[in-house]
Amino acid sequence: MEAKTMTKAKFLDQPSERITGCEAIVRSLIAEGVDILYGYPGGAIMPVYDELYKYRNEIHHVLTRHEQGAAHAAQGFARISGRVGVAMATSGPGATNLITGIADAQIDSTPLVCITGQVPSHLLGSDAFQETDIVGISTPVTKWNHQVTKASEIPEVLAKAFYIAKSGRPGPVLIDITKDAQFGELDFKYEKCTGVRSYIPVPKINSESVKAAAELINAAKKPMIVWGQGVILGEAETELKAVIEKAGIPAAWTIMGASALPTSHPLNIGMVGMHGNYAPNKLTNECDVLIAIGMRFDDRVTGDLNTYAKQAKVVHFEIDPAEINKNVFADVAVLGNSKDSLAQLLPLLNKNSHDSWHQKFKDLYAIEFEKVIKNDLHPTKEGLTMGEVLNEINLQSKGNAAIVSDVGQHQMIACRYSEFNKTKSNITSGGLGTMGFALPAAIGAKMAAPDREVVAIIGDGGYQMNIQELGTIFQQKVPVKIVVLNNEFLGMVRQWQQLFFDKRYASTEMTNPNFVAIAEGYYIKAKKVVKREELADAVKEMITSKESYFLEVCVEKEDNVFPMIPSGASVSDVRLS
Repeated sequence: MEAKTMTKAKFLDQPSERITGCEAIVRSLIAEGVDILYGYPGGAIMPVYDELYKYRNEIHHVLTRHEQGAAHAAQGFARISGRVGVAMATSGPGATNLITGIADAQIDSTPLVCITGQVPSHLLGSDAFQETDIVGISTPVTKWNHQVTKASEIPEVLAKAFYIAKSGRPGPVLIDITKDAQFGELDFKYEKCTGVRSYIPVPKINSESVKAAAELINAAKKPMIVWGQGVILGEAETELKAVIEKAGIPAAWTIMGASALPTSHPLNIGMVGMHGNYAPNKLTNECDVLIAIGMRFDDRVTGDLNTYAKQAKVVHFEIDPAEINKNVFADVAVLGNSKDSLAQLLPLLNKNSHDSWHQKFKDLYAIEFEKVIKNDLHPTKEGLTMGEVLNEINLQSKGNAAIVSDVGQHQMIACRYSEFNKTKSNITSGGLGTMGFALPAAIGAKMAAPDREVVAIIGDGGYQMNIQELGTIFQQKVPVKIVVLNNEFLGMVRQWQQLFFDKRYASTEMTNPNFVAIAEGYYIKAKKVVKREELADAVKEMITSKESYFLEVCVEKEDNVFPMIPSGASVSDVRLS
């Protein structure tokens, strides 16, 4: 680590030096503190890989088995560490294979810098071999993108890329670099970017807006907080906890905000949204002041906007002005970083408890426990449930694991029932809902936080979308734990088919391979559980393993996830069965 620090400092402080563009790319990454890079080589990016070979003691390149895997691994790295994740690919199909991960990062506000190679500049627009207009393709799903055609542009453009990716509301940036720019020479001097003209990443907080927010909250009889990932991205966990505890406000979370407040906190009332908890969904339409913190009123949270919290005054704490009044009108909008906004709010709040209001949440939780939770976590039927698997993982990990979930029924179960003691512990694909996310994202998360237990929770459908990344786990010796909850269905689609399409299970039943044999083929220890009495020992063996471990658990084929708000319905119409 000392060598990396010295190299990074040298590249930031040295006088200019004549080098090639591809070396400038690598030196720029080192100057930005990049020590892990996910990617896949190819012709148009080969000069950069040649330089990476020379700097392999400074940057560890992880060869994923697919470029999509590289993007998701970089996402997992960024989400658990708070740093910028970096992915690299060649031109054409290499670049386009990154797009799903980039789009996922854009909607989930994940800071990425993706570097793609491109054909020589004199061939641009000629349909050259493996030429694709990746700048045009990626424009709708990046925070910023840019094509470099001259070596001299490289240091400034990359510095700007890292600044834009991480500042304000984070997001992905793509830099496309032609092959002649990589071979060209420049006088290299690296300076970090500290600002971009006309770009204001963090709006200045209006103290009058904070005061108006405090007045509404202090006057409220039935206030309710819904927080999102903006709390985690803004590092405002301490401030959120202080606000909640001082004002005595029940607080719910979106799936992207999970883990900002410990699951066990008495004022943590659970998850909102389509498969969220009964009480916070139902009482959204009874609260008199709704305080939204770092969340964007996604349709999966609000349901029918025409009936969403119409009785309430809405206070919206948000860093991105574009989110204000986009879906839900805010009576008071407080723009700024959530950490600073909540710090200014705290001294203006009255001490309160709202005991009778809290009792309503407890009463509704008791109903949900009897009708749903008890059966999920402690079933009496013969078949295993996804909930009891998560419950066993909680027990064995003591709530300290980072849970990386894919997309589907298992994702909702993982978000609902995982116990989180630490922030940045729930890593999932939120806005885009990308199947195939979890396995590579877990690799990135574990490499970014090697001291943390990282458990990937995946369905049998999503697992097979990026199953090839088992090769990355094997080659890199990443001790990630993989749990496939196998119900031999595309479970969430099947649930909708059961409830809304008269049980016409069109193209959702899976005929699966021998998952254990596949894992063992990659030299990963593997086990399959089919009976309840086998579960505890298998989970314990997995959690205590010092190496990667694959666990397949065969669960009930036609179990459904409840509560559920039907698509387009009001949050008040949340169903328990």
